[in-house]
Amino acid sequence: MSQNRERILAVVTMKSLLESGVHFGHQVKRWDPRMKRFIFAERNGIHIIDLQKTIQAIKDAYEAVRKVTSSGKSVLFIGTKKQAQQAIQKEAERCGMFFVNNRWLGGMLTNFVTIKKSLLRLKKLEKMEVDGTFENLTKKEIAQLSKERSKLQKNLGGIKEMKDLPGILFIIDTRTEAIAVAEARRMGIPIVAVVDTNCNPDGIEYPIPGNDDAIRAITLFTQIIANAVVEADNEVGLRIIENLEHDEDDIEELMSDISLKEEDKEITDYASYTAERLETKEDEIEPEEELSDNISVDLDKAYDEE
Repeated sequence: MSQNRERILAVVTMKSLLESGVHFGHQVKRWDPRMKRFIFAERNGIHIIDLQKTIQAIKDAYEAVRKVTSSGKSVLFIGTKKQAQQAIQKEAERCGMFFVNNRWLGGMLTNFVTIKKSLLRLKKLEKMEVDGTFENLTKKEIAQLSKERSKLQKNLGGIKEMKDLPGILFIIDTRTEAIAVAEARRMGIPIVAVVDTNCNPDGIEYPIPGNDDAIRAITLFTQIIANAVVEADNEVGLRIIENLEHDEDDIEELMSDISLKEEDKEITDYASYTAERLETKEDEIEPEEELSDNISVDLDKAYDEE
């Protein structure tokens, strides 16, 4: 247990937040005014996020995830942008929860009945591959089934064992995952989300202000939520988060000393890119089509578009 204490405490310190570039927002001209309450200052045309607010948000989100997991419900990790994919999968698997890191197919929450049919199809194809069924098929049939299995695994592999709707969502970048946010709100599922200075925090039950573009920042936030799941039945995790309070007397001084040094420029420049620039057109989803009144999933059509 002492190892867990050291690991969690190392993840959630003021130093680790600063080193991960959590405080770097987007360019001032690209801000969302609804994020004003989370912004500490402006430096060289870049908004600086108030880490005091970030720490409090981490406490609230940690406790929310811990309570949901303790009640027996699952957490769904969502992050399809390139910088988030690896961390989302790694940490979700570490804590035994579900994830979507390739593409959010419309209806994953609002039309979960159809999604479950696709999950059953995926399991059937995997069974056919190992039980000798493929040995009685032609090469063309095997190729077609293998291609179908690969596509299903790519988009739905992270939720293959999810039998019911999750109890809470953890999202990286609410702009990129706008469809997932809309579906969760429609289904009444609470959301924990990392919100950058260009995001809208309204409607997010547990917004965590922070850099949602830098890989180190994304990894840090995802590790914290995964730790909340791991420590769901143990009060130790929560007490360690509360121990951050001893840093708060020094936070104002630390924030006042923030400047954009030359070594920070890489993080700042990286954060200035929009999600649209980072994502290829193949990954784009039309919100108007996905958020129709009768949301449904046409997996074949979705795959053909890739």
